[in-house]
Amino acid sequence: MILNLNDKIYEIKEYTTFIERLKGLMFVRRPIDYVVRFNKCNAIHTFFMFQPIDIIMTDKEHNIVYIHRKLKPFRIILPKKKAYYTYELPKDITKYFMVKNKFIIEEKK
Repeated sequence: MILNLNDKIYEIKEYTTFIERLKGLMFVRRPIDYVVRFNKCNAIHTFFMFQPIDIIMTDKEHNIVYIHRKLKPFRIILPKKKAYYTYELPKDITKYFMVKNKFIIEEKK
């Protein structure tokens, strides 16, 4: 899966195992240049992260229900009722999105 945003392609990595979901982007020091997707996820934390990230939460139909910009390390996003997918993105990407918009992802070609 990919996110095509202003002619820049971001790979979407789907974290499904317990360890992947627990770790997420913790301990990543290099600049984040990809997107992480968590299924059936409506809350996150940024403990042990070294850089701020953007968060987009969508419902099952990929309608954006929540956006958090520049979420700093060591923060918690409490459960959001309608969220089904959670995306962790490089900071400043969410400026192109608004709540109620469709979050469009594409299959890799």
